[in-house]
Amino acid sequence: MSMPAGTPGVTTVTRERVGHLRVVKWDVDTRLGEGIRLAQENLLRLQSPEGYWIGELTVDTTLVSDMVLFMHWCGEVDFAKQAKCVKHLLERQLPDGGWNIYVGGVSEVNASVKAYFALKLAGLSPEDPVMRRAHSNILRLGGIPKMNTYDKLYLALLGQFSWKYLPIIPPEMVLFPKWLFFNIYEMSSWSRAMLIPLAIINHFRPTKRLPPEKQLHELFPYGTEHSNFSLQPDPQLFTWRNFFLFWDAVLKFLDRSPYKPFRTLALRRCEAWLVERIGKGSDGLAAIFPGMLNTIIALKALGYSDEHPLVEKARRDFQGLEVDDVANNDFRIQPCLSPVWDTAITAVSLAESGLPGDHPALRKAAAWLLSKEVRIRGDWAVKNDHPEASGWAFEFNNECYPDVDDTLKVLLALRLIDTEDESAKRQVMDRALGWVLSFQCKDGGWAAFDKDVTKRWLEDVPFADHNAILDPTCSDITARCLELLGKLGFGTTHPAVKRAMKMVRATQEPDGSWWGRWGVNYIYGTWQVLRGLSALRLDMNQDWIVRARDWLESCQNPDGGWGETCASYDDPHLKGQGPSTASQTAWALMGLVACGDPFRPSIQRGVDHLLRTQNPDGSWTEEEVTGTGFPKVFYLRYDMYRNNWPLLALVEYRRLRSRFP
Repeated sequence: MSMPAGTPGVTTVTRERVGHLRVVKWDVDTRLGEGIRLAQENLLRLQSPEGYWIGELTVDTTLVSDMVLFMHWCGEVDFAKQAKCVKHLLERQLPDGGWNIYVGGVSEVNASVKAYFALKLAGLSPEDPVMRRAHSNILRLGGIPKMNTYDKLYLALLGQFSWKYLPIIPPEMVLFPKWLFFNIYEMSSWSRAMLIPLAIINHFRPTKRLPPEKQLHELFPYGTEHSNFSLQPDPQLFTWRNFFLFWDAVLKFLDRSPYKPFRTLALRRCEAWLVERIGKGSDGLAAIFPGMLNTIIALKALGYSDEHPLVEKARRDFQGLEVDDVANNDFRIQPCLSPVWDTAITAVSLAESGLPGDHPALRKAAAWLLSKEVRIRGDWAVKNDHPEASGWAFEFNNECYPDVDDTLKVLLALRLIDTEDESAKRQVMDRALGWVLSFQCKDGGWAAFDKDVTKRWLEDVPFADHNAILDPTCSDITARCLELLGKLGFGTTHPAVKRAMKMVRATQEPDGSWWGRWGVNYIYGTWQVLRGLSALRLDMNQDWIVRARDWLESCQNPDGGWGETCASYDDPHLKGQGPSTASQTAWALMGLVACGDPFRPSIQRGVDHLLRTQNPDGSWTEEEVTGTGFPKVFYLRYDMYRNNWPLLALVEYRRLRSRFP
């Protein structure tokens, strides 16, 4: 196929240049083939003997700070571990004295207060230059009063913030029937995992009293010591925020009363809910750091001894998040573990890169993934009456919380791998596909863990300032579902596809981009949508699709790569802006490749950037954060992203270019 002269992005070729272009093509093919080979070998080296891949999830300093606070709350300080935590914090302090929540970000008040508190608990004097700089920065940011509810609660456990100023988290909410307009299953799964143990903690308020030299009076702005630090109402009278603050005041009044007829029953229900979800099928409550930490505190508040099997298991699970990096003399804590997600992405990248479907590495990966299928009806079943359980969780073991996105990626991987029992694999895939389709929400999209957890008024609940109390549909997961359906042969006339397409069209930004919920940010969302549309074999020259392509091209960096920082969640004017990263360059490149023209200069420059920045061992280097936990609040860096996504991007480009001899 030949492209007409004058086509945008296509160079006009004369007879005199044919010989030169053949040399250039040979050089590109050689570099591309070598880059793909090195990337393949690197990923194959990283596979575990059991067949899975897993990379570290790197986050900000708050988890290490929480570890120090937790040890002092327990009164069981591991001084060797504390010293490692102190080193971790000191090495990450910014020049202005604060701590940020993503690489390149500005100082953030919650991270800064917690780091300061951890250092003070560990023995640093407020007069130390490190602490003086931190103190000045924290006061500039507004001090303790500007922290969010959850972090103030951890301060309250150590007597540094008054419980009376915190929103009440009533244990009785666990008694609300599932048909009521508000119940715990109208909140996101991760919010439930945080709030149920916090409701127990809120009742007992197990406060550790600190000596005067460990307290934080200096982090309250001068003259505010006796102020009312309760959440303030909206100036406008009739708002959801004011409605909830009124009921918070009522609940606090009732909480002071000795007569609480349902409290004992509610605490028993909360305890039973917790115990059921930290059993053998889970590596901790929801297998995430906040739920696991809160669980240990709640169990101890309930009177469980340190020798109780549940407490011992909870502690082991919690310790499993620690990373003692002896080689680099660094101690870190992960928010969770990501083997299923990492394995599925890597298996897709390797299978698409030319490894045969029956390659031993791929077969081992498929066998491991198949062994991790979740067959029990977890929390998702409350909002979704689909009869047959299936799906995959993010972590090693998290049977109550399989999620749609992991399941989609696993299915995309399994379809490319020839297993020893193809009939059994097909049964699993059919079962899981039915499970995924059952999660389509009312607006036509898919969310992460639950179905139709979208009541916007809940965002004004006083304890919802972690910015993620809901689990709404998002264009990135919806588009990944379209990608799977397209590759499985579903057409645009299928009812589920039609509804999803409508949702995707409705969520496109005026400039052509899409917001990204689970990756940073507009580059992530836009790439995934274009990839999903291409899998459905749509005409990629439609105006609305071309706008998305043009937007991706508009934010390409001078070095040929793409990058976007987490700041774009706070300020959309910063969308698509940031230093080039391997993962985001790969996403943008795949989005452009999905549009079907390999000759566009933007694509050529993007491929060249990946090949130029590849390390000799086949890996890429990436320090920036490109993963999203809670937008504006919590971000994470997936270490595997710098290696598996670039391989897939190079392969997708090679495949497209092969269609144009």
